[in-house]
Amino acid sequence: MARAFLFPGQGAQTIGMGRDLAEAYPAARAVFDEVDAALGESLSALIWEGDIETLTLTENAQPALMATSMAAIRALEAEGVPVTSAAFVAGHSLGEYSALCAAGALSLSDTARLLRIRGRAMQQATPVGTGAMAAILGLDLAAVRALAEEAAEGEVLNAANDNDPAQVVISGTKAAVERAVALAPSKGAKRALLLPVSAPFHCALMAPAAEVMAGALADVEIRDPAVPVVQNVCAEAVGDAATIRANLIAQVTGSVRWRESVAWMAAQGVDEFVEVGAGKALSGMVRRIAKEAATKAVNTAADAKAFTGGA
Repeated sequence: MARAFLFPGQGAQTIGMGRDLAEAYPAARAVFDEVDAALGESLSALIWEGDIETLTLTENAQPALMATSMAAIRALEAEGVPVTSAAFVAGHSLGEYSALCAAGALSLSDTARLLRIRGRAMQQATPVGTGAMAAILGLDLAAVRALAEEAAEGEVLNAANDNDPAQVVISGTKAAVERAVALAPSKGAKRALLLPVSAPFHCALMAPAAEVMAGALADVEIRDPAVPVVQNVCAEAVGDAATIRANLIAQVTGSVRWRESVAWMAAQGVDEFVEVGAGKALSGMVRRIAKEAATKAVNTAADAKAFTGGA
């Protein structure tokens, strides 16, 4: 059996996530302590005792989800399941940073600081209310691209996340996204719904954030990962630091090619996908992409303890 560890993106955050991992495993607690120190504030207090509106702010959600994923990885390691038991690691959008941290390409402190910078830069790239995102259900990537081209009318509108065979997220100016949502049913979409996001991620409107990340990443050491990382923009494994750095910059404006990434891993023989951190959204996507593969989620201490049977 070949395994891949998957790391969730924004939207999976919940108040209390990772707390029982920190209480059960000293190494998991140390993750939250190090992230708090790196950011110069108690992010862990916000995660465990704060309000969901503040946690959902992009600059908080991104490092918080990464910390929770890394706490789960440390719990698995304590149970005798190292990251190197996987053939690949991959993460959805910000989850790619979690994957790189887990694989040893980025230090935990650097990852936390990069995600705080990334979150702020993405939030500030466009004035509030000028951009939007929407999920188009029931159409494949080619059909959504055609829809976006028709609805754009000269404005920015891109396919941002190709999540699975029947779910593609679009991103762009608010007016263009709304036109696409209105047009989608006539193109055969089952549903088209605006997403409750604070900015239009993974589209050309994020160019200012890409510039910020280019500067931030230039000052950070990136090592060759211990496990190949399947990156969002190329949907295949990358093993060298220079390519990883370039792809992280491109990822800010580029599409998250999740469907292709999972299909690529399955084609390499991966038949067990393990979602590490918060939520189970990626597991659902995997089941629609690689239907023969097994899926597991490690969200809690109980999940980590139960996982040893499959190690």
